[in-house]
Amino acid sequence: MPVDVVLGLQWGDEGKGKIVDFLAPDYDVVARFQGGPNAGHTLYVNGQKLVLHSIPSGVLHERPLNLIGNGVVLDPAQFHHEVMHLAALGIDLHRNVLVSERAHLILPTHRLLDAASEQRKGTGRIGSTLRGISPAYTDKYARNGLRVGDIRFPDFQSRYESLRDRHLKQLNDADTAELNQQEAAWWQGIDTLRSFRLVAGEYFLNEVLSAGKSVLAEGAQGTMLDVDFGTYPYVTSSHTIAGGACTGLGIPPSAVRSVFGVIKAYCTRVGSGPFPTELDDTLGNRLREAGQEYGATTGRPRRCGWLDLVAVRYAALLSGVSQLMVTKADVLSGFDPLSICVAYEWNGRQTTEFPFDPVRQQPQPVYHTIPGWHLGKNEKGNDCLYAFLDLIARHVGVPVSHVSTGPERNQLIPLPA
Repeated sequence: MPVDVVLGLQWGDEGKGKIVDFLAPDYDVVARFQGGPNAGHTLYVNGQKLVLHSIPSGVLHERPLNLIGNGVVLDPAQFHHEVMHLAALGIDLHRNVLVSERAHLILPTHRLLDAASEQRKGTGRIGSTLRGISPAYTDKYARNGLRVGDIRFPDFQSRYESLRDRHLKQLNDADTAELNQQEAAWWQGIDTLRSFRLVAGEYFLNEVLSAGKSVLAEGAQGTMLDVDFGTYPYVTSSHTIAGGACTGLGIPPSAVRSVFGVIKAYCTRVGSGPFPTELDDTLGNRLREAGQEYGATTGRPRRCGWLDLVAVRYAALLSGVSQLMVTKADVLSGFDPLSICVAYEWNGRQTTEFPFDPVRQQPQPVYHTIPGWHLGKNEKGNDCLYAFLDLIARHVGVPVSHVSTGPERNQLIPLPA
């Protein structure tokens, strides 16, 4: 059986966790392929809110095994916290969670390096979540990193101390007062990690596929934060596009069948960086409150704006998206009229291509305006909502297969083909 991929087509926070949770019962394995605890995948089940940072979003179901792939950077302390939180809810992750031995570890000093780097940038800050993601990936590509599989070897502590001391030299006079406390939590997380099944993820997944079983690959963040194709340098440190599923899991491109692209009915962004359709006004504030747009990881208020179909079309092109899933249509209920960006204008011309550097090129959105809608309590949609979804499909060139009209699983509605 081939692999299907779920990824976000905006700046993250599109509702990927809900989509994976919805689809997971139909798959044998759910595999997270990149990112780290900077992600916050929010699930609502029977009115209860759960936020997963490192754990794949299929863990609430009986059928699938859940793999943390090699492309993920894993913070043992955060991992321990999630395991304990879910255990308190009666969910034993030892039953269905596996961890790739090739996934890299986030050290406490990676978090200190992250904070120091942001501090040095001053007004040019990226808007990092300060979870140590970028320094961990930096060590990975500088070939200095520690991997999950290393915890099984007797020299692990000495290797940890060597890398920690290298980081401390880089930090100079940075505040390391809490390091001992952070290290204690980190080592507790290492003990928790040792209690899980550590696997050669690439062999595991390819054996699963050879046996005719199905895999759902789960991405984190969003396409517009991809380190190569996003709004650089205001990006994350990994590949958030469909190609990242191959390198982040050790599967061949030929294994990928369908790519599910998730978008919100409007746009949000956390942290710094260009945002052509941002509403930095009372309307933007109203949208933030209606959608409860606050970071699941940081709690920071998200910047809000109209749907940007130039960016979505670009993102869909990069990953060969086969179907779109639109979330939070209910949030726009009562907003009338609605504006949708269908092109950009700069240097006196219009284009539907996303620019190389939207910070310096400063594209101006060209809007198409349509009537809004009002969703009733039991209403699955109306003509205005369907016109909105049809507009998205026509401009992006990809059909919309599902629309979400609320946070619960049963509020994700399939659309006629």
